[in-house]
Amino acid sequence: MERAYSKATPSDRESPDIRVAAMRPSLEAVGRFDPARARSRFLERFDPETTYKIETVGAVVGLFVLEQLQDCVFLDHLYILPSEQGQGIGGEVVTFAKACAAENDLPVRLCALNGSKSNDFCLRNGFVVTGKDELDTYYDICQSNGTADLREA
Repeated sequence: MERAYSKATPSDRESPDIRVAAMRPSLEAVGRFDPARARSRFLERFDPETTYKIETVGAVVGLFVLEQLQDCVFLDHLYILPSEQGQGIGGEVVTFAKACAAENDLPVRLCALNGSKSNDFCLRNGFVVTGKDELDTYYDICQSNGTADLREA
């Protein structure tokens, strides 16, 4: 199925439900699901300059944040609707993040909720654990020599 990736717009701030749907199973598994808090966390960090939409057949099926910091490219808030998970979207996003990082010889960093399936995803995609706290596990991956080119919507 054809996917398109594009920068978010200010109006995308009104759609935090993707985060809620994507995070619900993981948050329920660790006894921390609160829909209001999930929406609030999305809105607190929403920035259309660093947020990308993932669309399939004109519908937004996911979001992610890619932020260039001094010492890394930080992949944050990668949320894919449960119905779209397992179709390679996350891997495409990781490839894009690695290519962006390679342009500046930086690692890609991210974190995943402890107990979440996201941790398995990180390990399958070559990330290595760099730290852990009460809530999250932190990961790094070295850049690749890919190209930073997602198909724009």
